[in-house]
Amino acid sequence: MRQIFGYIGAALALILVVIIALYYLSPKQTKALTFDRVDFAELPGWVDSQDINGGFKAFLKTCDSLLKKADGARLQGAQIGGTAADWKPVCNAANAINRLSMVEVRTFYEANFKAFEVSLNGNHEGLFTGYFEPLLKGSFKKSDRFQHAIYSLPKDLVSVDLGRFRPDLKGERIAGKIQNNRLIPYEDRAAIDTGALEQKADVLLWVDSPIDVFFLHIQGSGRVEMPDGTLQGVGYAGQNGHVYRAIGRDLIDMGEIERENISMQSIRSWLEKNTDSAQALMQKNRSYIFFRLLDGTDGPFGSAGVGLTAGHSLAIDLRHLPMHAPVWLSASYPAANGNQNVQMDRLMVAQDTGGAIRGEIRGDVFWGFGDEAAAIAGKMQNTGRYWILLPNLLADKLIAAK
Repeated sequence: MRQIFGYIGAALALILVVIIALYYLSPKQTKALTFDRVDFAELPGWVDSQDINGGFKAFLKTCDSLLKKADGARLQGAQIGGTAADWKPVCNAANAINRLSMVEVRTFYEANFKAFEVSLNGNHEGLFTGYFEPLLKGSFKKSDRFQHAIYSLPKDLVSVDLGRFRPDLKGERIAGKIQNNRLIPYEDRAAIDTGALEQKADVLLWVDSPIDVFFLHIQGSGRVEMPDGTLQGVGYAGQNGHVYRAIGRDLIDMGEIERENISMQSIRSWLEKNTDSAQALMQKNRSYIFFRLLDGTDGPFGSAGVGLTAGHSLAIDLRHLPMHAPVWLSASYPAANGNQNVQMDRLMVAQDTGGAIRGEIRGDVFWGFGDEAAAIAGKMQNTGRYWILLPNLLADKLIAAK
């Protein structure tokens, strides 16, 4: 057994050297963000926001997780997140608030945090999209109707958090499997669709639509309506290590959908109308997601390990922002019942991440479950900007380091 682990360690060390070399030699290296201190009054809508309490409730969930961590535990993501010890005093102060009101919440943040405007080379704007919990139809038993699998985490999948080896690689992960004492890429979507996971992963549920499975992978969690009408939640458990590919871009390049009309809804419509070509197109996205069954009804869990709050949980790129941090977001989203955009200035909390969330100023808003959430999330591709809120002691360290 010790010899086996030695081989695995050697294989991981070898692949790590290659990844680090590619990281530093690649022309696509991530650029450093600028964090400029601003007064809370400068945040768009801060004084007038009517739903600031929703963001505070999301922060209380994140505090439940942070208070359980060892003081020296570093937050996932960018190093400006510090350690759990940097956050515990503000979490204790948040839990001490007895009567929740918008005035009290604003006072709490203004007294315990400092706000920083995020920019890249003087540019403050980035892309903000949306995600939601889709509804699928399924069963625990395979049948003529339910033939498409939702898989659990494979037994032979190896996931590596590169940030544990090098602090400057925080937020970078790779995954694969061990073969002949080497870490190699895991099976991609096409291989898995043709049976590559037999004897390697358990089937959690069988559903009636391969297109529904594909979009479940994109969203990362969902609910499955069982034959008796009950709902079974499924949540993200892992990923096969292949880079996410947006098939909407392929449809644009193919001339099938105009760029201005691309959305989850238009992509789904194309797949349903072109069943002969749908599987091949979906397989261009080699990334594949594995799931676990969820108990209870507290919504799905994000990468931060806490239940997500509709409209106030944000998926981020961990290379640039830390998990658990409150974020003030100023952007817009498409109305569920039309094409007009609705302005949103609200308090969010970084509680999730995803393969498609890549970029210096980038975020994915969680909209919850149901038709309205799907309508908004499926069309949201809007520009916006954000400000990160850091506890005073941590913020002072950031200011002093400049």
